[in-house]
Amino acid sequence: MDVMQIDEFLQYLRYEKNYSTHTVVAYKCDLQQLMDFACAEFNVTEPCQIDSDMLRAWMISLMENKLSARSVNRKLSCLKSFWHFLMRQGYTQSNPVKKVLAPKTKKPLPAFLKEEEMDEILKPVENPKNFFIACRDSLIIELFYTTGIRLSELTGLTDNQVDLDAGVLRVTGKRNKQRLIPFGNVLKMSIAEYKRVRDEYVIENAKRLLTRENGDPLYAQLVYRVVNKKLTGVTTLSKKSPHVLRHTFATTLLNRGAELNAVKELLGHSSLSATEVYTHTTFEELKKVYKQAHPRA
Repeated sequence: MDVMQIDEFLQYLRYEKNYSTHTVVAYKCDLQQLMDFACAEFNVTEPCQIDSDMLRAWMISLMENKLSARSVNRKLSCLKSFWHFLMRQGYTQSNPVKKVLAPKTKKPLPAFLKEEEMDEILKPVENPKNFFIACRDSLIIELFYTTGIRLSELTGLTDNQVDLDAGVLRVTGKRNKQRLIPFGNVLKMSIAEYKRVRDEYVIENAKRLLTRENGDPLYAQLVYRVVNKKLTGVTTLSKKSPHVLRHTFATTLLNRGAELNAVKELLGHSSLSATEVYTHTTFEELKKVYKQAHPRA
């Protein structure tokens, strides 16, 4: 079997594209599997002899052996890179991968918390050891749940971005896109109380709205730990991340009748397709309610 072109491709990935050793090894295994299959089933010994029908047959055999659609798509990504390399090097004039459709993968529904679970999480801590930390951590949860902001947006918030009088956050999201997020009196009081505590016990004129005890800004891992700790013991969800609270924000709005376009704007999504995943979540909830409530469900 002629593997010279495969070796050349792997060298290209390693030394010109600076791919990790792990990725190069994975690509090598994928291509070796393909060549073994092509040789055994079609008596083909060179990559350039492989056509789209052979690739489809290989993909079918992988899925018949219980390989997931996600894993097959990863192997297909390897083949796309490989044939692009072969054509660039002049080894072939055709690209059989272009005629092969990727198997569809099921997108997992976003995890979210129920309203009663959020009520439990947002209960004030009685007699906290550190009043500032308790106040700050509670506000972190409330901001995620009430405004749906991203983790990076939350850690970057400054006092100037919070208009308490108007009840509006001015947020800078992905690709420096700015948006306004309204909030109500409950969050307004929470922010005002937190700022009073922060300025009294920690530092005045802080660079960020949310800070550590020494006045330095929060970092992502610290916020993740805060959220994870708050959610543990309240929910059985495997994921307990800030993004779960963003999902909860969107799902709660849709469950209570908000329009999809409005939720899209609040979340800062660039397209409606990114927001539509939440409609599947709310429909799943409707199905559960129907099965529980209807005598013939």
